[in-house]
Amino acid sequence: MEYTKKLIGSALILTVCTLVPLGVSGAWRIMPAVSETVLRTAAAEMGGGKAAYENRQPPLSAAPHIGKTARDIEAAPEELETHLPEGTEIPSPLPSREVLDAVPYPTGLTYGDGAIQKLNYGRYTGEQYFDLDGGGQVRNCTLHTNAELYETSRLGRVFDIEAGSPEPQVLIYHTHTTESFELEERDTYDCAFYGKTTEPDKNITAVGDEICRELEACGITVIHDTLVHDYPSYDAAYDSSRETVSALLEEYPSIKIALDIHRDGIETAEGVRPAPIATVDGKDAAQIMIISGCDDGTMDMPDYLNNFRFACELQSKTETLFPGLTRPILFDYRFYNQDLTDGSLLIEVGSHGNTLDQAKYTGSLIGQALGRLLTE
Repeated sequence: MEYTKKLIGSALILTVCTLVPLGVSGAWRIMPAVSETVLRTAAAEMGGGKAAYENRQPPLSAAPHIGKTARDIEAAPEELETHLPEGTEIPSPLPSREVLDAVPYPTGLTYGDGAIQKLNYGRYTGEQYFDLDGGGQVRNCTLHTNAELYETSRLGRVFDIEAGSPEPQVLIYHTHTTESFELEERDTYDCAFYGKTTEPDKNITAVGDEICRELEACGITVIHDTLVHDYPSYDAAYDSSRETVSALLEEYPSIKIALDIHRDGIETAEGVRPAPIATVDGKDAAQIMIISGCDDGTMDMPDYLNNFRFACELQSKTETLFPGLTRPILFDYRFYNQDLTDGSLLIEVGSHGNTLDQAKYTGSLIGQALGRLLTE
């Protein structure tokens, strides 16, 4: 495994976030644990994943507060949490370098199949939404009342980190490692490209690199897991990343925060792909949406509100520093392995209509916001 060392103040810091994604970066041994992952390159393949997901999720109709909006395009409808059948062996995840050419970024695309529309998801009104004191909003898709969640949002996170410590404090990983973006800003897309590639400099891994750079600059030791969890099997992605994250947490109990960085897949019924952006210091940045899961009583996630408290702090800090960058936190009946720490969140960075540069810029902004939140 590759690693670098860096002096921060008088402390020698083991920097476990490398610039070249090759696997789980760091100076430790990670047992080969994880991943059978399916790359969704066809609609039929995704159909099987959706069925597995819907079988696992709680009945949304049981929560009248959600109604029929729970799977609308603003609620990460493609973030399907699929799993292998119980008892199925979970294959080990693949280092990025071993699958570099497995799904190359396509060339020769013609575009013109559908429109890409730049927009900004601004402030929302309606019964599902409420404002946070420090900035930003929450979309509540659960039976918790907004008043309950608002009071909880004011409590702050339940953990502290040790800036300057050589021990890892933050884990950045990507359950859907192959999620990618447009390489250039354009008005149309080619539907032959499903927004997936195993090239780490063109997929969501590159966004994680930017987050890591900013955290390192703040003196925060971070691990970046760049193992490919969703190729060749998408359905096992969450099983795969869970084993990797669990192994790292056992090896490094100093980790307080585990952020699963994704990109959204927003597309209207008419085939338009929105590209959510905010302008920060004169540059386009992909908007983010933090997803904080809620336990309906069947997920064995009793401390989910600890994650929510952290989500609210990160949301407010990000929105204060970079107005317009955040979409409302999605608080919904979702699992996403958020039982593993008190700082476990899923963050959607843009969508497949956004460009890679927009997403990488946002990675830098997330890192800056998180670094300041944890050190100020």
